[in-house]
Amino acid sequence: MSPGQEDARRPVRLLQGYLWHPRELAVSFADYLPDTLGKDVHVLVDAIPAAPFAFFDDGTLSASQQFYQLTVLTFADDDEDVSGMVPWVAETLQRKLEATPEGVGWQVFEDLRELG
Repeated sequence: MSPGQEDARRPVRLLQGYLWHPRELAVSFADYLPDTLGKDVHVLVDAIPAAPFAFFDDGTLSASQQFYQLTVLTFADDDEDVSGMVPWVAETLQRKLEATPEGVGWQVFEDLRELG
């Protein structure tokens, strides 16, 4: 990049969602989810203080669970369409999530919004 030229790459969310587990279950997602999936796809897991809803569909109180926000993002050029990455990223992430301990739950959706 020449001096004064701005980087045309922008962060784009591919997947967004939540992970959870019973509060009494000690889980380190770093043991199951890599920081990156392939080239330039980043996986972020951040603990959140409270669930985004009060109850699960089966009536379980969400307060009994530890919640995390999951964000999977990449950096794309202004003219790059990243939607084609989503199926591979989602399948790869699904395999990683299925290897987590019993009691871990997740809800993940395609997002495709720029961060900024």
